[in-house]
Amino acid sequence: MSVKKSVGRRRRANVRLLVCLFVLQLSLCGCCCNCNQDDRPDGYRERQVDRPRYGAVFPTPEAGVSGTFSIVAVDPNTGVCGAAVASKYPAVGKVVPYARAGVGAFCTQHWHNPAWGERALDLLAEGHLPEQVLAELLADDERRDKRQLAIIDMSGRAANRNPANADPSGIWWGAASGRYYACQGNTLAGQEVIFAMAKAYEQTQGSLADRLMAALIAGDSAGGDHRGRLAAGIRVARKGVKDYWLELYVDKSDDAVVDLAKKYAALEHQAKGQWRGGRLPFKHPSRERGDSASASQRD
Repeated sequence: MSVKKSVGRRRRANVRLLVCLFVLQLSLCGCCCNCNQDDRPDGYRERQVDRPRYGAVFPTPEAGVSGTFSIVAVDPNTGVCGAAVASKYPAVGKVVPYARAGVGAFCTQHWHNPAWGERALDLLAEGHLPEQVLAELLADDERRDKRQLAIIDMSGRAANRNPANADPSGIWWGAASGRYYACQGNTLAGQEVIFAMAKAYEQTQGSLADRLMAALIAGDSAGGDHRGRLAAGIRVARKGVKDYWLELYVDKSDDAVVDLAKKYAALEHQAKGQWRGGRLPFKHPSRERGDSASASQRD
């Protein structure tokens, strides 16, 4: 009997050992699967979770590659801030520009990462300088040389980061900043796009929203995104107003900036100033560009 009991105990011990090894193997397989998912690039198109160094866990909206031109700006006197953007990337106004009342504005583009929008503004709200915010975002980013970023705080301190290794289609790229604004772009028809935006923002008489629209129109009239004119958007925030004070989008169009300008002209809103280009009757903002330029962009 003692021999049979001993054999039985050994069999039960062997069974427990096999079960333990099986469970361990499953655990290791799960870890490997998770590691492979975490190694996917930021441009991966499924919804995923971004794990920032900053601490919190953010759901990542649609990340991707957006050739685009944009502007961020603040008005310290009125406490208004905002950003505007245009691109051949669909619904670009919902993934590139971000603004927060009393904090500032931010744009993430080329290889854009929408999870950085609120995160950048959180860091800015905590007192980080714009340069420090960009350094924090890019510190552990394997695709830092694919990013184009712009950020400005309510004091007017602005910082740009251009892509050191832009995709071939992303050239021309560059940026310019001035008093209380910064404009930037990639996949552009040429350097005149950025300089036209800067000039328009500085010279337009009107509200911050007026000047953002004028800058966007000027960049579009100078050639804009060399691939086409699919989408555009503007977001403006003001202290005391929850979320965005003003937001307008054109998600898909043959002439997005012009269509956005039409919406803006027809809008009755306190964010608008006395700029003639933002009022009815609507006047085509770049008639000299004409339909031939629009057609060439679509060919």
